[in-house]
Amino acid sequence: MSKDNLHRYLFENADVRGELVQLEKSYQEILSAHQYPEKIQQLLGELMAATSLLTATLKFDGDISVQLQGDGPVSLAVINGNNLQQLRGVARWNGELNQDADLQGLFGKGHMVITLSPTKGERYQGVVALDKGTLAACLEEYFAQSEQLPTSINLFANGKQAAGMLLQVLPSESEHNVEFEHLQQLTATVKADEIFELEAEEVLHRLYHQEEVRLFDPIEVTFSCTCSRERSAQAIRTVPRAEVEAILAEMGKVEMGCEYCNTNYNFDSIDVEAIFSNAQAPAAKQ
Repeated sequence: MSKDNLHRYLFENADVRGELVQLEKSYQEILSAHQYPEKIQQLLGELMAATSLLTATLKFDGDISVQLQGDGPVSLAVINGNNLQQLRGVARWNGELNQDADLQGLFGKGHMVITLSPTKGERYQGVVALDKGTLAACLEEYFAQSEQLPTSINLFANGKQAAGMLLQVLPSESEHNVEFEHLQQLTATVKADEIFELEAEEVLHRLYHQEEVRLFDPIEVTFSCTCSRERSAQAIRTVPRAEVEAILAEMGKVEMGCEYCNTNYNFDSIDVEAIFSNAQAPAAKQ
């Protein structure tokens, strides 16, 4: 079975489009960088599936960030991606987490920030409150506010696999609400074990066997971190040299760590001299 794919589909007799994403390897790679508790694993899985679904709605080349923030036990959860379905993510939490907590129980008073950054054009940012019990419900509210198109989202994650489905009404002058509600009811019957274990085609057949569905070629979803030694060197260059020299004197090196993939980049005095001389920092030593 092929996992880590996003599938887009259209209903031939309704002004409604759909997406189905199934994640495994890419999801595990995001989780592998940190020792996340079970509740955070589930949260990041749902957020990753959601970001993939949102990324597929983009009509431009560029990046997307879906960030959850709050004053509860979980202070941050974020997935960054792009139109190539390359995703990375991280979460921060404090203390023990209630396994039965809903989204508000995890984040307290919080909000979701969705940032769209086209390669060409202006950046757009939308904000909605985390005042619903589930991430899916908050995302549906986001679409109601930002695009004003009826949208239905279902998300699943169990620490090993993650998946999601999105239905959305297409802009049209025809009457479509009844058709959308019917398809939404069908989609809501999908079970976690079905979407985790079955091929996408079989999931869609089970849900919509009485509908005419046009399924497009799948798009691969991958984990991809944008950190690098060069970017770390650029970050060091933004710090006053006296502060960097002080760190060198105390630690013998400057260490830059990536919060997403947990990779560390070390720079010694020769590297720092090259950085502030506007030369390229030497390659990592073996």
